[in-house]
Amino acid sequence: MSWSARLDRVEPFRVMSLLEVAQGREAAGHDVIHLEVGEPDFATPEAVVAAGQRALAAGQTRYTPAAGLPALREAIAGHYAERFGAEVDPARILVTPGASGALLLASQLLVQRGDRVLMADPTYPCNRHFMALAEAELDTVAVGPASGWQLDAELVARHWRDTTRLAMLATPSNPTGHMLDADQLAAVAAAVEARGGALLVDEIYQGLTYGVEPVSAAAVAPEAFVVNSFSKYFGMTGWRLGWLLAPEAAVEPLTRLAQNVFLAASTPAQHAALAAFTPTCLDELESRRRELERRRDALLAGLARLDLAPSLPPQGAFYVWLDISRYSRDSQAFCRQLLEEENVAITPGIDFAVRGGEHHVRIAFTTSVARLEEALSRLERFLGRL
Repeated sequence: MSWSARLDRVEPFRVMSLLEVAQGREAAGHDVIHLEVGEPDFATPEAVVAAGQRALAAGQTRYTPAAGLPALREAIAGHYAERFGAEVDPARILVTPGASGALLLASQLLVQRGDRVLMADPTYPCNRHFMALAEAELDTVAVGPASGWQLDAELVARHWRDTTRLAMLATPSNPTGHMLDADQLAAVAAAVEARGGALLVDEIYQGLTYGVEPVSAAAVAPEAFVVNSFSKYFGMTGWRLGWLLAPEAAVEPLTRLAQNVFLAASTPAQHAALAAFTPTCLDELESRRRELERRRDALLAGLARLDLAPSLPPQGAFYVWLDISRYSRDSQAFCRQLLEEENVAITPGIDFAVRGGEHHVRIAFTTSVARLEEALSRLERFLGRL
């Protein structure tokens, strides 16, 4: 039997294979330090867990409306107002099964066969693959320190074609952790609007920022499509809950898509997420953000001692994008060897970058400072042998 040709454009997510090998080594008794997967070692906040348990005990297990619980959509809108000064109609918010559900809806609405999509290179690979499954053509624009590792307005203008329909941003970015500020976001939105296109902004790591204030496209680009998630800042990875903020005219077709693709997001997860916006929970999440900042600083200091620190430190998320070209031009082999010899698991850059990924790796500072320092010691020993 033959499979759909669309799948030929979807590459494997290599970090998952590496995670499987790392877990196998762990099961065999090795002390593996996990810096590969984008999931901090924090548990879901207790207030959220308790709210989910109460929802289950109360029998809150039936379908919600396809766009989500009205109370949760209102809570998300309130979060935009309080945190970012953005007045958002709750009717423009669709709650989805993870941010992946939101990306699926957006890709199916915004592009079709032959349309071109602009996005930064490197970026989260699934962003590329969702557009490929919608049969769009990708124009991945190489970014680096000169543009702050982001797709800025000048790059949008330079790479836009007659058949370009969509520009996609990720801020803070996975894998680099870099951001666009409010003025830069507004400039990209203006460049896209001037060309009659649509703007899709991945804000999955929004809130996890260090030394800079978080900013949302919702505050500066009201016609943008904005994807967010309860996974990263809110610590609810396994609950599989996200949302899509869309222009008013797009809500009806997106709701129609949601009705057919996934019916509705998880009901207990939606009730649990209501607790994420309570003052007590938000205080806890801010404490976790400060801990992640401490981990970032410790990792950057250790990398500086190894003369490996990036020229631009990450401003958000929980990753460092590291150039290893002095040691290797095969990031997959580098990561495999580091895991086999020193039991440190990091991610090969080829997962994220169409160009340059073979000499970059991503390190996630998702474990304690003590474990990060041990990983740095092992990395130093490994590099000494190279």
